[in-house]
Amino acid sequence: MKDLITLFVTDLNGIQHEITAPTDMGLNVMEAIRLNEIPIKATCGGMAMCATCNCIIKSDHALVEMSEDEEAMLDEAFVLDIKGSRLMCQIPVAENINGLIVQMGDLTSD
Repeated sequence: MKDLITLFVTDLNGIQHEITAPTDMGLNVMEAIRLNEIPIKATCGGMAMCATCNCIIKSDHALVEMSEDEEAMLDEAFVLDIKGSRLMCQIPVAENINGLIVQMGDLTSD
């Protein structure tokens, strides 16, 4: 199907998942992960207000530019110094991220 892309997601337990996501629904990576029923910490629901959906981008994809809000949230969460840190809720699902490899981060302890 031409409106589907593939994403590779390493979860908080170190398990890599290959998921598909539709490009025609206006989803972000965090929502695509939830739709594929992979547990994800995403406290604010995609508003770039908590950084619990932080990840490390492991592939060389050109992503949308980081907004000031996203950068500030990552800075407050002390993950900005890690190369490739992003909030999954701020990465739109689009054809240009087909094959994206992400590793979930963990800022909270249970």
